[in-house]
Amino acid sequence: MSESSIGPGEFYQVVGVGPHSKPWPTDNHFDPQLLEHGDRRNVLDKYRYWKIESIVADLNTKRHELQIAIENWQHDLNIGSIVRTANAFNVAAVHIVGKRDWNKRGAMVTDRYLTVHHHATVDEFKAWCDKENLPIIGIDNLEVSKQLESADLPKRCVMLFGQEGSGMSDEAVAVCSVVLAISQYGSTRSMNASAAGAIAMYAWAMQHLNPINHPKN
Repeated sequence: MSESSIGPGEFYQVVGVGPHSKPWPTDNHFDPQLLEHGDRRNVLDKYRYWKIESIVADLNTKRHELQIAIENWQHDLNIGSIVRTANAFNVAAVHIVGKRDWNKRGAMVTDRYLTVHHHATVDEFKAWCDKENLPIIGIDNLEVSKQLESADLPKRCVMLFGQEGSGMSDEAVAVCSVVLAISQYGSTRSMNASAAGAIAMYAWAMQHLNPINHPKN
C-alpha cells in the first residue's frame, strides 16, 4: 500500500495546516502562535488555530451525557485508546479508577479536551456515581453479562471497562447495575479492550444521538 493511498491518520503523519495568511483573524479563540507557525494538531477543521481552552469551552457546550470509566491497575496501553474514542464521542467525563498515572500514549493528547477524574478505589468511584445518580454499566464478556445489542442503554450513565486480558475486577463487577457483552462470532473469547470501548460507545450513540444526520464537522 502506497503512502498516497493511506492518507493522514494513525499510520501516516497528519499534515494539518501551515501558517495562516495575513491579516490574521482577531477573535479571542485564535492562538497567535498557531496562526504564525501553523497548526499540526489532530483536530476538526473548525478548530484549526484555536487555543486549547477555547476548544474545550466550545466542546463543553455540547457534551453528551455518557461518561466513561476505566480500571487502571497495570498501566494498560489500551486506556489511552479508550480515552481517544471518548473524545471522539465528546463524553461528559472520563474516570480513571485505580492508579493515578495512566498510559497516555494511545490518547494522542486528546485527554486535554476532556474532564478526567481519578478515583483511587472502586468504592470511591461508586460513591461518586451514587452522588451523581449515575448508573454504572459494565462492559465485559462474563457469565453474568447480558447482550449489548439488545440492551436499552440509559442516556445518563457511566460505562466501565476493565483491563486488557484480566477484564473487570470482581469489585468492579459488583458495583455495576448491569454488565453487557458484545456478541462475537469467531474463535477468540474476547476482543481488544479499546475495540470493545469503541463498539460500546457507538452502541450508546446509536440509541441516543442521531449519527446518520450528524455533520462531519
